[in-house]
Amino acid sequence: MPGPTTQLLIRLPEALARRFKRCVALRQRSKFIARLLEEALPADEFGEDDPLYQAALAVENDSALASEIAEWEEATLGDGLAPDRSSGKQPG
Repeated sequence: MPGPTTQLLIRLPEALARRFKRCVALRQRSKFIARLLEEALPADEFGEDDPLYQAALAVENDSALASEIAEWEEATLGDGLAPDRSSGKQPG
C-alpha cells in the first residue's frame, strides 16, 4: 500500500498536456507521473533523515540565526572585498 501523498500543481505546454491526457488513462495519470519521476530522479539515500537536510532545515527555521545572518550580510556589503565597479579598480 503506498504511503501518504501530496497534491502538486504543475504547468505543461498545451500540446504536451493534450498528448498526456490522450495517452494516459484518467485514473492512471498520477501513477504514471510518479513512475517517471522515480526513474528520472537520483536515488534519495537519506531522505528526511539526512543530517545535512535536517541541519539546513533547522537553520531555515531559526529566526534568531536568520536575523544574525542578515546583520552579517549588511555589515559585509561594503567590506572592500568586491571590486569597486565605479572606478574599475579591484582591491589589493
